[in-house]
Amino acid sequence: MKLFDVYNCYDINLVNGKGMKLSDDKGNQYLDFYGGHGVISIGHSHPHYMFRIENQLHCLGFYSNAVKNELQEKLACKLGQLSGYDDYNLFLCNSGAEANENALKIASFHNQKSKVITIKGAFHGRTGGALSVTDNPKLSSEFNAKHNVVFVEMNDTESLVKELEAGDVSAVIIEGIQGVNGVFEPSADFLKATKSACEQNGALLILDEIQSGFGRSGKFFAHQYSDVKPDIITTAKGMGNGFPIAGVLIAPKIKAWKGMLGTTFGGNHLACAAATAVLETIKEEHLLENAVEIGSYLIDKLKENQAIKAIRGKGLMIGIDIENMSEIRTKLLKEHGIFTGSSGQNTLRLLPPLSITKKEADQFIEAFNCVLAGTCAA
Repeated sequence: MKLFDVYNCYDINLVNGKGMKLSDDKGNQYLDFYGGHGVISIGHSHPHYMFRIENQLHCLGFYSNAVKNELQEKLACKLGQLSGYDDYNLFLCNSGAEANENALKIASFHNQKSKVITIKGAFHGRTGGALSVTDNPKLSSEFNAKHNVVFVEMNDTESLVKELEAGDVSAVIIEGIQGVNGVFEPSADFLKATKSACEQNGALLILDEIQSGFGRSGKFFAHQYSDVKPDIITTAKGMGNGFPIAGVLIAPKIKAWKGMLGTTFGGNHLACAAATAVLETIKEEHLLENAVEIGSYLIDKLKENQAIKAIRGKGLMIGIDIENMSEIRTKLLKEHGIFTGSSGQNTLRLLPPLSITKKEADQFIEAFNCVLAGTCAA
C-alpha cells in the first residue's frame, strides 16, 4: 500500500527535536520558525511535557467518555484560569476542524437557525461544515458546498450588520487572526460591532482561535486585544504541543443536554496530560510575556529591511509581505536550515515556539536579511 498523494512536502525526514531545533536522519540541523503550522507552542521535547505524558501513559493511556475523567476537569479549571474564561464550559475534541464543526452545531442547536456568516479569505478546516465556511472553492466538493453561508469582507461592519438584520443567521465565525490569508486581523471596532449585532439579532459570535490562541498572539486569545467576549471560542494547534487535542469554550448561557455532542478520542487521558503540561509551562515560563517581547523585537528589526513591503501580526504570529516569497522561503530552508511557512501568495508566515529566545530571533533576522540581499555565500 502507498500513501494517498495529497501533500506537497519537502524531502526531509525529521527524527529529533529539542526546543527550537530539529534534526533529520542525515544529521542536518534546522531552526523551527514554523512549529508545524503553529502547533509547537512550548518547544519540541519539552521536559515537563514529556514527564506529564510518560507519567500518564504508565497510569492509563485511554478510556472513553463513558466514564468520568478527572483529568478533563483539571484541564478545564487550568484553562479557565489562564485564559480568563473560568465561567465558560469546555468540550474537548481532537482537531481544529472538529472544534469548528461542534461550534457551528452548538450555535444552531441554541437558536434553531442554519445560516452562517464568515469572512472572505477565511480558513476554518477541511471537514463538512468547517469547509463550507472556508473561503477556498478548490477545496470544496459538492457535498461541502450545500450549506447556507455568506462571506463578507474583513472589517466591513455595514455589510455584516445588514446580513444579521435579516434575522436568519445562526452564527458569525471569525478568526482571531487569519492564518492562511496573509495574517490579517479583525479590528477591535469590527469585533465589538459584530458582537452587538449578534446579540440584537439572535445570532452567536464564534471566535476561531485555533491558530491564534494559546498564547500565540501574546494574549491567551488574540481577540482579547479587543475586549470582546465571544459566545463560543475554538482552540487546537498549540493546545497540545503536537498531541492531537482541541477544545470548544462555550458561554454559560448556552445549555448542554445529554447526547448533544460526542467523541471517542476527545479529551482522552494522554491528550489531557499534554494540554495540562502546555498550560503549566506557559504560566511557569511566562511564555505570554515572551511572545510579546520577542515578537515585538522581530517585527521592529525586520521593519529595518527596505525590501519588505509590509509586516502584520501580533506576538509570535507574524506575516511578512515580500516579492518572490516562495523562493525566499526555499532559500531559508536549504541555505540556512530555517523552517518558515506561507500565508497567501506573497506572505511569509512565522509561527515559532513561544519559548523562542532573542538569540534565535537574531539568527533568523541575519539569515533573512542575507537571503533578501543576495549576499549569502554559495
